[in-house]
Amino acid sequence: MLRDILYYMSKMDFNQPAPVTGQYIHRRLRLLSESEDPYESMKKTQNDMAKRLLEEMREKIDSAADPMMMALKLSIAGNVIDVATNGEVEESALRSIISEAIKEPLIGELGSFLRSLSEAQRILFITDNAGEIVFDRLLIEKIGPERITVAVRGLPVINDATIEDARAAGLNEIVQIVDTGCDLPGVIVEGSAAAFTKCFQNADLIIAKGQGNYETLSEHPEKIYFLLRVKCHVIAEDIGMPLGAHVVTRSRRATA
Repeated sequence: MLRDILYYMSKMDFNQPAPVTGQYIHRRLRLLSESEDPYESMKKTQNDMAKRLLEEMREKIDSAADPMMMALKLSIAGNVIDVATNGEVEESALRSIISEAIKEPLIGELGSFLRSLSEAQRILFITDNAGEIVFDRLLIEKIGPERITVAVRGLPVINDATIEDARAAGLNEIVQIVDTGCDLPGVIVEGSAAAFTKCFQNADLIIAKGQGNYETLSEHPEKIYFLLRVKCHVIAEDIGMPLGAHVVTRSRRATA
């Protein structure tokens, strides 16, 4: 199997963003494992784990001096639930991460993001991972679901959230959901489904979670803000933030 994967990797274009390479690798893994979603059971575990913490986290937001800031911190803290970089996160570890995240400052372009958030009427929220999407729901509730369309991956890839995970988080009860139409652990707009592309083009503001979305969209001219935890040295160097930082940053080519 390893030889087969290495051969397949030798045919890839490594000038493309890393999630494009990930797409090819995980297509091959699905074929070799004879499973449409090799991470299905793990995603269910992650969603269930996050849902057990949901009301507790909601209380933290409601009782915070700045509820929006607390919702942002918890949403970014949820970005640690990432099979691609962190393996499987146990509930005890997630609780510890949440406790530490609450103490950590959000760095980057927070002020600009909050101003854009207050002005936007049509917001596209591009999710990242299963489990994490439950924490995203708390932020969506605080922003105002009536302004938001949530986007998920079109097909299973790693533990990225799909429509099933959005439903597990109850997002279908409060927002419109679209999918990208593809199995990329990020977003290439030109290859995405028409419904997603329309939402992307019509949005006043786009919020994108996690490193995969950052890697594929950071050079995009639209007004995109990325909410993420810096998990590798490559992203740390690219953003200019330390490893482990909880970051709010903007697409480089965005116009005002």
